Amino acid sequence: VQLQASGGGLVQAGGSLRLSCAASGRTFSRYVMGWFRQAPGKEREFVSRISETGYHAYYTDSVKGRFTISRDNAKNTVYLQMNLLKPEDSAVYYCAAGGSHSTLVSRYNYWGQGTQVTVSS
Repeated sequence: VQLQASGGGLVQAGGSLRLSCAASGRTFSRYVMGWFRQAPGKEREFVSRISETGYHAYYTDSVKGRFTISRDNAKNTVYLQMNLLKPEDSAVYYCAAGGSHSTLVSRYNYWGQGTQVTVSS
């Protein structure tokens, strides 16, 4: 599976962005899809994941109520709608595909190239 993330940019605090991650291949619907982020000098951290069918989503506490993950298996794409953005949300955001429902980086086998999100105060 090859992943291509897009949709990042510069936004003011309180604004919104929608990230997309397009996947190649026919097996997209078999994978749990996740979003992670990495700020300068920090480790990559889990943001959200969504089950293979899209019925179940999970979020890290800091984004609950502000971010929404979704997927369209017909389009081989996963999305991350980010609202009420804060400066601390600034990071490179990565999409990932894996076979387990996990928050761990090591459980995801395939990664996109990352897209930069910068939130100004």
